[in-house]
Amino acid sequence: MKKVKAILIGAGQRGTYAYAPYAQQHPEELEFVGVAEPIKERREYFRKAYDIPEQNCFEGWEEVLEQPPFADAVLICTQDRMHYEPAKKALALGYHVLLEKPMSPEPAECIELGRLSKEHERVFSICHVLRYTPFFRTLKSLLNEGKIGQLISIQHNENVGYWHQAHSFVRGNWRNSKETSPMILAKSCHDMDILLWLVGDDCVRLSSFGDLTHFKKENAPKGAPLRCTDGCPIEKDCPYSALKIYLKEDPGWLGTVISDDPSMESRRKALEEGPYGRCVYYCDNDVVDHQVVNMEFANKVTVAFTMCAFTNEVSRTMKLMGTKGEIRAVMEKNLIEVTDFSTGKIEQIIYDEAVHGHGGGDYGIMKDFVEQVRISGKEESITSASTSVQSHLMAFAAEKSRLEGRVIDIEDF
Repeated sequence: MKKVKAILIGAGQRGTYAYAPYAQQHPEELEFVGVAEPIKERREYFRKAYDIPEQNCFEGWEEVLEQPPFADAVLICTQDRMHYEPAKKALALGYHVLLEKPMSPEPAECIELGRLSKEHERVFSICHVLRYTPFFRTLKSLLNEGKIGQLISIQHNENVGYWHQAHSFVRGNWRNSKETSPMILAKSCHDMDILLWLVGDDCVRLSSFGDLTHFKKENAPKGAPLRCTDGCPIEKDCPYSALKIYLKEDPGWLGTVISDDPSMESRRKALEEGPYGRCVYYCDNDVVDHQVVNMEFANKVTVAFTMCAFTNEVSRTMKLMGTKGEIRAVMEKNLIEVTDFSTGKIEQIIYDEAVHGHGGGDYGIMKDFVEQVRISGKEESITSASTSVQSHLMAFAAEKSRLEGRVIDIEDF
């Protein structure tokens, strides 16, 4: 089969470090031939890493999509409010599209993209990467096999992690719903999607509660300055200290987010001048730091979903309860435990192989997308835009329920 040629729109952390490396691992399958990125340093880094001709490097998505098509596919990894227009334009030009989630912060735009996915005979996949992990694929298989009988209820926890909340949803890009989207959409449309997939039927109604409780000005410790770099008197005792999080010898992927130069000097300067050095109690954040969603599905399965910032581990944990047994599962430990009610036997499924990037989901979705493009979408992707609309609407409905304090009927919504 032919090699797929692709263009990256948005060379930030997700595009450059989560999805694009598939081309380096499988150069016989995928080649990047263009990039659009407004930040020069990121654009140059990507150009050199993937040997892209100068003439195929652009500042904005508008410029690259004004050119006659010169690739098979585009990966759109821009900010949330910059998804709809480039996706719509790329499809009209005949490109296959891989779009970062969420599809859009606007329900009407999500519905329109779902419609366009059926209208254009192109592969149009949404980055609901959890469906591609060995962990969730195994859970789906166990349910399909009837391993625990008829599924009755699910408890699902998204443990955001105290430092991850501070990074992404207090100081970072997804801190303010007016600039991006509500946290239940930005962070947890993954979870709405995976729950919809596991249950295997439509969500009919839901309710939600939650708030921004801790990361507010009135909770700032006495004497805390606006920045962690300004001699904070309680810095050593503060778990949210930017110095602790970003000035480690190796801060991991966090270092590539706050500064394009990962050196200690550049990271410290970024904290002194940029958004990631702000005190968590003096930011312009408005998204929740905890939220619960209760759901009822058409097949009478009930789901209780909890998202909370105040956890040590960044993980997803689940309990699936059926008529013949139950499943306990911890994604980040690659551990699934199945209990049979009749025999009392407990079976453990543990994955030994190391998986990275959303439990292997980042690699999995790239593999699937490339294969889909190579066969011109003869089989619909399990995360096609038309499939993804419902889980997005569930997230929008949950936010409406939280704000209005009432149960939302999905069909009416």
